[in-house]
Amino acid sequence: MSKYQYKVQGVDYEVEIEEVEGNIAKVNVNGIPFEVELQQPINAAKHPNIVKPKVAAPAAPAAKPATPQAQAQATPQQESASGNAMKAPLPGTITSINVKVGDTVKVGDTVVVLEAMKMQNNIEAEYAGTVTAINVNPGDSVMEGTTLLTIR
Repeated sequence: MSKYQYKVQGVDYEVEIEEVEGNIAKVNVNGIPFEVELQQPINAAKHPNIVKPKVAAPAAPAAKPATPQAQAQATPQQESASGNAMKAPLPGTITSINVKVGDTVKVGDTVVVLEAMKMQNNIEAEYAGTVTAINVNPGDSVMEGTTLLTIR
């Protein structure tokens, strides 16, 4: 079990990672339990104290693409687009994407809405330019630091 202290936009969070199995992490944020879906499983050799091997992988929900390839088929994306990456400031679920590839944005425009701990967080453009890639879909669970979109 690992504990971390985070401060996001002036709010303190205590995050406790209970266990990680495959690409599902069981965490407590300020005492509230969450199951977080990781985009890629964590390497067991790097984190032996929090990873518990499981014989059968957990079944993915039918509503979401189960693999990165299926996600790529669901929405055309440019994974290797150049530009400035907009990253998730905290873990949560994407509730809406307010731009599309090719849109021009200004600094401060709301580009994505992220739900975290039952609160809607507007993610604003940190750069002015053109959206060159969108790497998430509504309903996706993201971790802090996940690239949401790219602006050039």
